Amino acid sequence: MSYFFSKFLPLFLLPLGLALLLLLLSNRRKNSFKIYTAILILWTFSTGVVANGLWILLEFPWQRLNANQVPSSDAIVVLSGSGINQSPGSNKIIEWADPDRFFAGIDLFKERKASKLLFTGGLSPFRRNLPTEGAFYRKKAIELGIPASDIWVSPIVSNTVQEALAIANLLNPQDREYQPQILLVTSAYHMNRAKWIFERQGLKVNAFPVDFQSRKLSRILGNPLNWAPNASMLGKSSSALREIMGRIIYQIFY
Repeated sequence: MSYFFSKFLPLFLLPLGLALLLLLLSNRRKNSFKIYTAILILWTFSTGVVANGLWILLEFPWQRLNANQVPSSDAIVVLSGSGINQSPGSNKIIEWADPDRFFAGIDLFKERKASKLLFTGGLSPFRRNLPTEGAFYRKKAIELGIPASDIWVSPIVSNTVQEALAIANLLNPQDREYQPQILLVTSAYHMNRAKWIFERQGLKVNAFPVDFQSRKLSRILGNPLNWAPNASMLGKSSSALREIMGRIIYQIFY
C-alpha cells in the first residue's frame, strides 16, 4: 500500500495527469474553463523558470561538499535511486543510469571517513530482472579496490523507509539506545526527506548530498528560452512535484 501511495498516486496529481483529467472532463460538458486551466497548468510547469525554481526549493539548503569536509562516522550509507539499467540485447549487460551516489561513497571511504561502506539493496517490484543496486555497487566497489569485508549490502528494499529500517538493523540490531553516526549519501533533492526518516530510526545523520539539478536563479531568469514551454522542463517539474508529494505522504503515514 505504501508503495502505491508513494509511486502511483502522484501520477494523477502531476501536471500532465491533472491536465489530461481536466481535458477529459471538459470534453463531456464542453467546459472552456477546464480547457484553459489544463493549458495553463501545462504551460506553467513546462517552463524552465518554474521547473528550475522548484528544484532550487527542493535542494535548499544543501551544497556540494568535498569528501574531506565532512566528519568521520561509523558508516557511509549510499542509498539506491535507479542508478542502473539493463541494456537491450541477449547479453543482459547492466549499465549506469546515474553513478553520482556510488562514486561519492567511494570517495568518502577512500578519505577514511568510515570503516564501513553500506549500500542499500534497492529493487523496484517491476524490475525483477535486475540485481539489487546494492549488489551491483558492491561488485563495482570491489573492482575499484575497496576490501570486500568492509562493504555491506542491505536486504531488498523499495523505498526510503525500508532503507532506513534495514540500515538501522544492520548497524544496531539490538541496543537502540546507542545511536550510530552515519554519512548519508543521496541526491540533494531527496536529502531532506531521507535525513528525517533515518533520524527517526535513531541514527545520527551527517548529510552528503550529490546529484544537484538546480541552476543559479540569475541564469534561469536571464535566459528567454526558460519562459517558453519545453517537454523536458515538464518532466523536470513533475519530478520535483513528485518529491514534494513524497515528503507530504511520508509526514502523514510515517
